[in-house]
Amino acid sequence: MLRLGYAAGQVLSRADVAPPHRDRPAVLIGKDTRISGYMFESALESGLLAAGVDTLLVGPMPTPGVAFLTRALRLSAGIMVSALHNSFEDNGIKFFSAEGAKLPDAVEHEIEAVLAQPLLTRESSQLGKAERLHDAEGRYIEFCKGTFAKHRTLRGLKLVVDCAHGACHRLGPRVFQELGAEVVAIGVSPDGMNINAGCGATHPAALAAAVVEHGADFGIAFDGDGDRLAMADHDGRLFDGDQILYAIAKHRHEIGRLRGGVAGTLMTNFALERRFGELGIAFARAKVGDRYVLELLHDKGWECGGENSGHLLFLDCHSTGDAIISALQVLEALVAAGQTLGDFTRDLTLLPQVLTNVKLASRADVTSVPAVRDAVLAAETALAGRGRVLLRPSGTEPVIRVMVEGEDPVRVRSLAEAIAEAVRRAA
Repeated sequence: MLRLGYAAGQVLSRADVAPPHRDRPAVLIGKDTRISGYMFESALESGLLAAGVDTLLVGPMPTPGVAFLTRALRLSAGIMVSALHNSFEDNGIKFFSAEGAKLPDAVEHEIEAVLAQPLLTRESSQLGKAERLHDAEGRYIEFCKGTFAKHRTLRGLKLVVDCAHGACHRLGPRVFQELGAEVVAIGVSPDGMNINAGCGATHPAALAAAVVEHGADFGIAFDGDGDRLAMADHDGRLFDGDQILYAIAKHRHEIGRLRGGVAGTLMTNFALERRFGELGIAFARAKVGDRYVLELLHDKGWECGGENSGHLLFLDCHSTGDAIISALQVLEALVAAGQTLGDFTRDLTLLPQVLTNVKLASRADVTSVPAVRDAVLAAETALAGRGRVLLRPSGTEPVIRVMVEGEDPVRVRSLAEAIAEAVRRAA
């Protein structure tokens, strides 16, 4: 991490990579709440300072908050220390450009190349300086609130907000409170090791139970770094990213605010594509990953897209996926309609979809093994064009994700299990 901070500082301080808006290059570092974040933050800070780059520290901050602050403060880049939705043992780094977008591949490759070079600290007079940005949370809260319709309010609504003991644990509930809602906050006691543990957007059963227990109108759950969203209705029924994306796109379409079409991924439920077609809304699929959804939106000049995992993008609101802003967009639609989430999305019936994660001993590609290919072909033949099969390696862990979608839930599960077993044997 020390060497990565130094390499990033060397590359990001170049005027051709990040044109300076200050007397010297400056980079912001945010993190989630996992215990190793302290080490990563300190090491990155030291490496950047050694490269002569000033460093601003914000402590726990959602990933989209880092993107926003980097752009708002006109910095050279932003760095988020997080392993996203993974458990606390993992950690990682995400870079943002001066525009609050992910770094281009070419710049990331340059940073990797500098990693192999000797670390040569700048002379004392050229070392960077570090400072803590004390008003970071307030700035980001105001930014999020600014995406909610000025003529709407959340007064009269009771919300359960599950922050996954992660980066949203302090500011997440405040956003909804300041817009008028009564908030029951859960998952707001991080200890460095409980991030995403049985809570948040990746484990939404806790949210559903809390909504029913507290008699809330809606439930909102974030993942550890604040870019994924899951929601629950008043009765505890859970809604995934496809249903949430539909609610927002439907509302925007009804009020004439939907620019172009909607982008999904290879994992997007086919029912969503079919329903958009019935409404006359264009739809296109990207590879799995918010980077590819973002590229597709830029290519087509659209604004709305996302993944069924709950990572959603609304480019008229933010340059990256933001779970707080996504939740506000849903609530705006429901307040305007005066309906529950279930009623508002009643015209979308998702096809049964089974997703199985098969852990591998390594990142070896097993999708080309003949036995695995045969299992996939058998499943596709059985579905007879009325469903889909997808095998996808995870981008963050040694896992193959097996997805089968079709009309018969029993058959779908059986086919998914057969493919998963073939993958296990091949591994």
